[in-house]
Amino acid sequence: MKMKSITCSNWLKLSVFMTLLLATSAGNFYQDAVTTFGDQRVKIAEGGRLLSLSLDKSSGSGFQSKNEYLFGRFDMQLKLVPGNSAGTVTTFYLSSVGQGHDEIDFEFLGNASGQPYTLHTNVYSQGKGDKEQQFKLWFDPTTFFHTYTMVWNSQRIIFLVDNIPIRVYNNHEAIGVPFPKNQPMRVYCSFWNADDWATQGGQVKTDWANAPFTVYYRNFNVKGDVCVPGSPCGSGSKSTDSLNTQEWETQGLDGKGRNRIRWVQQKHMIYNYCADRKRYPQGLPVECKRPRF
Repeated sequence: MKMKSITCSNWLKLSVFMTLLLATSAGNFYQDAVTTFGDQRVKIAEGGRLLSLSLDKSSGSGFQSKNEYLFGRFDMQLKLVPGNSAGTVTTFYLSSVGQGHDEIDFEFLGNASGQPYTLHTNVYSQGKGDKEQQFKLWFDPTTFFHTYTMVWNSQRIIFLVDNIPIRVYNNHEAIGVPFPKNQPMRVYCSFWNADDWATQGGQVKTDWANAPFTVYYRNFNVKGDVCVPGSPCGSGSKSTDSLNTQEWETQGLDGKGRNRIRWVQQKHMIYNYCADRKRYPQGLPVECKRPRF
């Protein structure tokens, strides 16, 4: 079936709708987050609705959620550094702790002026990652806030941008592929310098004449199961889904979602580990032979 073209105005309307939707149920950074590094480079404003992270030559900055979660839907709106952001990395991800940790990543790799950001996604389970997919966004992520979402349940992980699915990572434990489903995770966000690898493989370095750099986060929203201290996570969890719909527990892609993800991956994906035969000369990972969506 041939997809209809999606105009810029339609994308903008959808972005505005998602902004309004999240604004009605967003969390409060004063209540929900703690600084992990960077001290005064982490600033909260607008009564707890907005948080900024800054990066200078001395240090970056970051924060994490106070709560741990075992499954849920995690939304965050970001506005990235305009102009020359080469060498910088902005993150929004879930992670457990320890050597065999689980992790679900959004990483935004900066670039030189006039060139688009690279959106890097990855999934770790039991300390093993190497499940990368990368995209060039179809909009400028520096002029307006856009919504980035991770849906995590026991069957799959869905990455969305402005509620448009860009990636699905399915549970393939049945064929021996580990999947993150037993370790509770916190939300982490950070902003730091990685000019040894982040931009064009480290060929373009950070221009510190433009520092300090600042990124903005707002409308942090979680619908999921909070792990209660002192109780086994899962049996002793409480839901943050005020409507108790818990759609995220079984969320997948319908026909419309599959059409949208095909469009994104055909037009905007720039790297897929499942297509990198030079990296895997002995054969692609076993999960790459299964249906993607």
